[in-house]
Amino acid sequence: MDTLPLIVGGVTVASLGGVIAWQRMRILLLQKAREKVVTEEARVFDFLHGLGEALSGTARPADLHTLIVKGLLRILRSQSGAIYLANDSGSEMHPAYVSKGCPALMELPNEGHVEEEAIHRQLRIRRVKKGDGVLAEVWQSEKAQVLGSKDPRLVPARRNGGISGNVAVAPLLYSGRSFGVLILARAPVDEPFTTSDMQVFQTLAEQSAFTLRTAEVFSDAAEKRRLDSDLQVAQEIQRILLPSKAPDFDGFEIVGSNVPARHVSGDYYDFLHVDPERCGVVIADVSGKGVPASLIMATCRSVLRSQAPGEISAAQVLKNVNQRLFPDIKEDMFISMAYMVLERNSPKITLCRAGHDAPFLYRAADRSVSRINPPGMAVGIDSGEAFDRFTRDFCLELHPNDCLVLYTDGVTEALDTEGEEFGMERVTHAIVESAPLGAAAILERLTEDLKKFVGAAPQHDDITLIVIRKK
Repeated sequence: MDTLPLIVGGVTVASLGGVIAWQRMRILLLQKAREKVVTEEARVFDFLHGLGEALSGTARPADLHTLIVKGLLRILRSQSGAIYLANDSGSEMHPAYVSKGCPALMELPNEGHVEEEAIHRQLRIRRVKKGDGVLAEVWQSEKAQVLGSKDPRLVPARRNGGISGNVAVAPLLYSGRSFGVLILARAPVDEPFTTSDMQVFQTLAEQSAFTLRTAEVFSDAAEKRRLDSDLQVAQEIQRILLPSKAPDFDGFEIVGSNVPARHVSGDYYDFLHVDPERCGVVIADVSGKGVPASLIMATCRSVLRSQAPGEISAAQVLKNVNQRLFPDIKEDMFISMAYMVLERNSPKITLCRAGHDAPFLYRAADRSVSRINPPGMAVGIDSGEAFDRFTRDFCLELHPNDCLVLYTDGVTEALDTEGEEFGMERVTHAIVESAPLGAAAILERLTEDLKKFVGAAPQHDDITLIVIRKK
């Protein structure tokens, strides 16, 4: 019996068998499309998982750049790619990762055809400035672009024997600002980038940008933790370098303290053994703050300790110190110092001031305060001729209950919340009010007055004090 023709979907099917075959073909096509979608979804999830793993681990920035480009190549079925990141000033982009075969989207210094390896080496160092081709255009406009195989902007790539397929460029956007671009390139035989491809590309570019910025924050935090750890070690080393207690020296009461403005200080004080009958006392202030100043301070301490024993001239000690330190001190650094030699059970003190703040002298007889201001040049400024000419011993005598107060400028120049300095008058007042109670009382009074005066204002400079009282 003849069968009547069927019309399915506008197409005449000769028999029921034709209908079944058509349905099977349709199901097969749907299955393949579904498998393609599932595969692409799996690649996207693998990519995002990889980014998460990189953030939770200790991946280096270079590894993260490679992971991003290679992941996008797999997801969007591309042959090559690259990632460019802007510098801190935003004046140019540098190539963070460039895969083999990536097209040159800017002019390279080549004459005619050049080997692919040579092109790759040039692309790995070639920076992109504003206005420098399509990469700069995408970076500045913050809009993705697709370059067809015949796009004139691919001329540099073709000139160098590179690919001539389709190229997609997307900005790396974070907080509404572009800090780089991603590049994907397909071979001439591959399908062009579709609208759907570009939507996926831009979405993953945004996720990549977020990951890169988050990784940068994590890296900064890890670096800060490392630096904090290093600074704690440096602080502990400096604590060891500073004297743990003042010497018990017959005829004198001696106290000292140091409060760094940062983790470590550029201020220094010390008590040195000169000989059985003499004790050296030094206070110093290295220009600058933080670790560099503390390193110079540590060097100064070592040199001073090597020169003080056996030398009763304070000036000669500082001349020797300057001679040995000058070659190693940078031009923009110097050390102000005051060094004195005390004699056991004697009123005599030999002082030398190398550009340091003039000590306060308290006379118990009339409760007066004056400043001892002999001439002197800071260590590290001059190699020796001028320094030796200005650096001299200054002798004075302390009578019972007289006091010498040595300090760094962190004391007199301490600022309150209104920007007013603590100043000389407040130091003088604190000395006069507390001196009758002894050296420790002066140190405690000055410290407390400074704390009350400064209040909530940050400490801008190191604070070091030494008080010497004649018994």
